[in-house]
Amino acid sequence: MREDTVSTDPWGRVDDDGTVYVRTAEGERAVGSWQAGEPEEALAYYRRKYAELATQVELLEQRVRGTDLPPAQAEAGIVKLRDAVAEAKAVGDLAALMGRLTALTDLVGQRREEVKAARDHARAEAKGVKERIVAEAERIAEDTTHWKSGGERLRQLVEEWKAAERIDRATEATLWKRLSSARTAFAKRRKAYFAGLDEQREGVRAAKERIVAEAEALADSTDWSNTASVYRELMRQWKSAGRASREAEDELWTRFKSAQDQFFQARSAVYAERDASLAANAEIKEQLLIEAEKIVPVTDARAARATLRGILERWEAAGPVPRDMRDRLEGGLRRVDEAVRRGEEAEWKRSNPEARARAQDTVNQLRRSIEQLEGRLAKATAAGRDKDVKEAEEALAARRSWLEEAERTLAEFS
Repeated sequence: MREDTVSTDPWGRVDDDGTVYVRTAEGERAVGSWQAGEPEEALAYYRRKYAELATQVELLEQRVRGTDLPPAQAEAGIVKLRDAVAEAKAVGDLAALMGRLTALTDLVGQRREEVKAARDHARAEAKGVKERIVAEAERIAEDTTHWKSGGERLRQLVEEWKAAERIDRATEATLWKRLSSARTAFAKRRKAYFAGLDEQREGVRAAKERIVAEAEALADSTDWSNTASVYRELMRQWKSAGRASREAEDELWTRFKSAQDQFFQARSAVYAERDASLAANAEIKEQLLIEAEKIVPVTDARAARATLRGILERWEAAGPVPRDMRDRLEGGLRRVDEAVRRGEEAEWKRSNPEARARAQDTVNQLRRSIEQLEGRLAKATAAGRDKDVKEAEEALAARRSWLEEAERTLAEFS
């Protein structure tokens, strides 16, 4: 037998029968048997086994401290190494390795709490995100009438939902159900809207069909004044009816405008012919206006008024003129009358009784003229002569304006 070898290693020894022991806090534990070679060679071999274990512990420490190794994976590594150290066939400070593994376990536990807290925070944020998504989807489903943008936004919200972190299954299912219900409600409301819109457009189309039919029936009318009023009313009805489908709207508008143009073009032709027949009257009034303009500047207000009064009588007798000449001729005569009135005012300042008499005479003459025009208007209205009615009304408006001025002048003498 070999002599008992006393090892200088504090963590193990080799017995005289070749048994290798490791020293632990609980006492010695046999870790192997060495029959060939010196005891130091046996201890060196089992020290290397310890060094391998220490390297594995160090690598695990580096991974836990220096990477984002998941806690579950780290714990699995610790358990595996803890079992390996507990049953290690090695010589060395196994208690120190166990202590390092225990410290690493505490670190992993702390890391697990941090990961759990981060996960809980992320889930809380994800829950807030998904609640916001659902709330916005429900608002769109309930309120929006911008169907295209609303539908596009709902699709974006679904993508945002998919990109958000998952939360607990029950809450996730409840919120997803609300989101799905909002999308369904929006789709139903949009479908109902367009169905109602189609029905509304069909009603508009029917209303405009009636308008167009009436317009076409009036296209050949020669009752110029009344028919023009009807066309204006039909246009008002057209604008207030709303819009039909684009195709129907375009087709009906073409028909309506064609009928309207036919009537108004015919009326314009008749009025143009009538205006041509009034050219002789216009020629007379052109000469009368030239004669009246010679009164200005007024040097003798009484003579000027007498001359103008005679011109006014012939003016009234001349009759109506074409519409495109009426404003110029009436305006020119009105300017002469204003010039005479200013001359009368100046003369009145010199002779109050005479000025008052002239003012009274002017008022009386204009009143007689208005009475005559009112009689002409009544006859034209009774006879249905729309053109004469309009001309009489315009002449009355001018005389009444002159009368107001004359009456104000007369009032100044009172």
